[in-house]
Amino acid sequence: MTRQHKPTEIAKVGETAVRIRWDDGHEGTYPTRYLRGICQCAACVDEWSGEKRISIDSIPVDIRAIKILPVGQYAIHIDWSDGHSTGIYAFDVLRKLCPCSACLATPLSAL
Repeated sequence: MTRQHKPTEIAKVGETAVRIRWDDGHEGTYPTRYLRGICQCAACVDEWSGEKRISIDSIPVDIRAIKILPVGQYAIHIDWSDGHSTGIYAFDVLRKLCPCSACLATPLSAL
């Protein structure tokens, strides 16, 4: 079974990114537009087909994370400047989709 990594710190980096430090020492910086684009809520991804309902082009280039709140011991919730507030970002998804070069995550253009 794969070990679940947990964040040791989650912080906004100015208006354009969120930094997550993980319990194994890894650190990822997630651009806010990228984070908004990977939202997995029912408004953003069809629950039955898994098809994305939003495109990266529909997300404002100046999107900001207004508020970041913990959800239990497994996720965070983000209120966005575009009014979106229904997404929950599970830690395992965030780690899997870390956009740093070391993680070789899915590029933003593939969302």
